Amino acid sequence: MTQTMSQTLTVTRLLTDKADPGRTERRTTSESAAAAPGEAILRPDVFSLTTNNITYAAFGDAMNYWDFFPTGEADFGQMPVWGFADVVASAVEGIAVGERFYGYWPIASHLRMRPDRVGERGFYDAAEHRLPLTSAYNQYSRCSADPSYRAADEAWLALYRPLFVTAFMLADYLQDNLAFGARRLLISSASSKTAYATAFCLGDTVAGAGTEGPERIALTSPRNRDFVAGLGAYDRTLTYADIETLDADTPTLYVDFSGDTELRARIHHHFGTALTHDCFAGSAANTDFLSPADLPGPAPQFYFAPHQIKKRNADWGPAEVNRRLHTAQSRFIAHVAAAKPPWMRLVETTGFDAAAAVIRTLADSGGEPAEGHVIRLKS
Repeated sequence: MTQTMSQTLTVTRLLTDKADPGRTERRTTSESAAAAPGEAILRPDVFSLTTNNITYAAFGDAMNYWDFFPTGEADFGQMPVWGFADVVASAVEGIAVGERFYGYWPIASHLRMRPDRVGERGFYDAAEHRLPLTSAYNQYSRCSADPSYRAADEAWLALYRPLFVTAFMLADYLQDNLAFGARRLLISSASSKTAYATAFCLGDTVAGAGTEGPERIALTSPRNRDFVAGLGAYDRTLTYADIETLDADTPTLYVDFSGDTELRARIHHHFGTALTHDCFAGSAANTDFLSPADLPGPAPQFYFAPHQIKKRNADWGPAEVNRRLHTAQSRFIAHVAAAKPPWMRLVETTGFDAAAAVIRTLADSGGEPAEGHVIRLKS
């Protein structure tokens, strides 16, 4: 067990206005640099910012995302991000200063944690306030023992790994349920990283099995149509205005990444009883997705990745779940990194001001679909 030498730690946090996820304020405090028995202090370093993080803020109260890193302020929370951090102080056996971990962090210079269930692969944060929360978000992976980790791929991993877990498990959920009998999948907000990663996983799985799955139809705006069509992840690309041109008799499943209630109503009224399932996969645009609505067809169902992870851990065992996930993730990142034309341009910036600017852009417009933002807090 090791400690840092300095006596005082200056901790900087970027807080998010709960009423306006694009508005942030910085807070700076001083605290002891020593880790108390059972504690470790980690310093977040590299993380991504996508519309997924805006979704965390939009659902902060409804889905308890604000509870992971409490601020003590009623109007401001800490937006969670995914990425890498280094241990700067430790009073925990098996956690050494200088080690690097991947996981779920606040946008902050430091995080005080209580590592538990420490093993070769990593640990869980057993801070008291996190115990009632979804355990998948409390798990931290030791980079030195992670088969999918390569230092050269950190930016790609920070950008895609959290989204890919959601996408991989969503594709698995749909396949596990035989696409609810559908022969066609409609995927809204198809330019989003999680949406096209889901489409990639669906195509990757059926190609590997030598079979054909349901047709994957991308729904997107005219602005993003060329980008989405150029990905090659979908069988067809339509704009939202084209929905009613589809025949209404083919069994159809809707995967909703938009949260647009008017769009959902159009789809339900057009397809009616041919709509086999409405899967709400998450959106920053609408937090009222479970409100009762008088719509024909099936009621919208919320998809939550940790539920499918829990199921597959029971079905396959955690080791096999991780093996399948890491194998698919490696194929996906290799594909994205080598794609021509490029699927993604990495935009790497440094510091809290850069993070605040990206958050404002993502909240206001969703950003450019071909750009992936990675923040480095340490210069």
